[in-house]
Amino acid sequence: MSRTLYSLCGSDLSRPFSPHCWKVVMALKHKGLSYSERPLPFTAIPDIENGATRTVPLLRDGDRLISDSFAIALYLDDAYPDEPTLFGGEGGRAMARFVEGFSQTVIHPAITRIAIMDIHDMLDEADQAYFRRSREQRFGMPIEEVAAAREQEIAAFPGKFTPLRHMLNFQPFIGGDGPLFADYILFGALQWLRITTGSVHLPQDDPAYAWYERCLDLYDGEARKVA
Repeated sequence: MSRTLYSLCGSDLSRPFSPHCWKVVMALKHKGLSYSERPLPFTAIPDIENGATRTVPLLRDGDRLISDSFAIALYLDDAYPDEPTLFGGEGGRAMARFVEGFSQTVIHPAITRIAIMDIHDMLDEADQAYFRRSREQRFGMPIEEVAAAREQEIAAFPGKFTPLRHMLNFQPFIGGDGPLFADYILFGALQWLRITTGSVHLPQDDPAYAWYERCLDLYDGEARKVA
């Protein structure tokens, strides 16, 4: 069965950067499922699959189309139960929802303020115009004003990972001895930050940084292949 993952990139197709798409990349690798990735700029997404979506990730699995990273992970666990589980049961699904909430309400806003101009500069001209317009509508201010808090956000960023450090006193991954989808959720956020800014802005002696490095090493270093 052929699988295609539609993901997000800037002008460089070799650097897909969406945190949500990276969750799915890691989930597919976790499941051991083959796929081809098709990175797209923002403005090309509405044209794929006969207008099936305005956002990515979008996964085509045979005749199925699934959007939204969490829905894709649920689909993969249900459709391929004989492959390694992404959740480890209902409790793992509930835990992943909590991690998703933490990532999207605490980590993502900080990354946006750190990386917004880097993302803008990765895009071609048409996508820059779209990105500026959509983000300025979202924030109610020019993106340069959003970015004005960049240095303060970088300084405060390590403090946001205190809950992860506490957990790492007891186990190497959020999933326990090995990673689960909950790990890929938070990893996707840091991968987004690394690809767009060149750093995850954590000290190298930080246990949270060590956890991120362990995730980078998974699946023959798949995530390290993107500069």
